Amino acid sequence: MLLLHTCCAPCSAAIIEWLVNKGIRPMLFYFNPNIYPQEEYMIRKSECTRYAESLGLEIIDGDYDHAGWLGCVAGMEKEPERGNRCFECFKMRMLATAEMTQRLGYKQFATTLASSRWKSLEQIARAGHWAATQYEGTTFWEKNWRKDGLSERRRILLAAHGFYNQTYCGCEFSMRRNVTDK
Repeated sequence: MLLLHTCCAPCSAAIIEWLVNKGIRPMLFYFNPNIYPQEEYMIRKSECTRYAESLGLEIIDGDYDHAGWLGCVAGMEKEPERGNRCFECFKMRMLATAEMTQRLGYKQFATTLASSRWKSLEQIARAGHWAATQYEGTTFWEKNWRKDGLSERRRILLAAHGFYNQTYCGCEFSMRRNVTDK
C-alpha cells in the first residue's frame, strides 16, 4: 500500500488518477499545517476530500497545527519561495507522512507536492528521503509528477471537476509574496 501525502485537489487529482489507473489505490494523507488562514485550509481539504470520495478512496486528515508549523519555520519568514523555509516545511510534512506510513503498517509514501512547478523537486526529494530514514521500514517514492502528460491532465481535471484553484502556495509568507508580486 502507498500513503500519498496530498496538498490540494488541483495538484493531486491527476496523480491520484494516474495511480488508480496503474492499479494502485493509495491511502491519502492530508497534512498541511502551513496553509493560512484556516478557512483556506478547510477549502483545500474539502476539495481533496470531495475528489477522494468520488473515487472511493480514503483520506486521513492530519492535524491543523499552524502554530507548530510557525515554530518550525521561525526565523525564516523572509526567505524566498524555494528557500530554506520551504525546505523545512517539506521536511515537517514528509516526517509526519513517514510516521503515518509506519503507523499504518505501509512501506512506501509519496507526495503530490512534486507536481507544482512552483516548488523545488530537489528539496522535496531530499525531505522525503530524509523523513524515510527517520522511520524504519519506510521508503520515499521519488517521482517527478510534472512529466508523462500529468501537467496537462491536471488542467483538464481542474476544469472538469470545478476545483477551487488557489493563487498562492499556502502559507502567509507565500500569500504576502503573491500580493506583493501583483
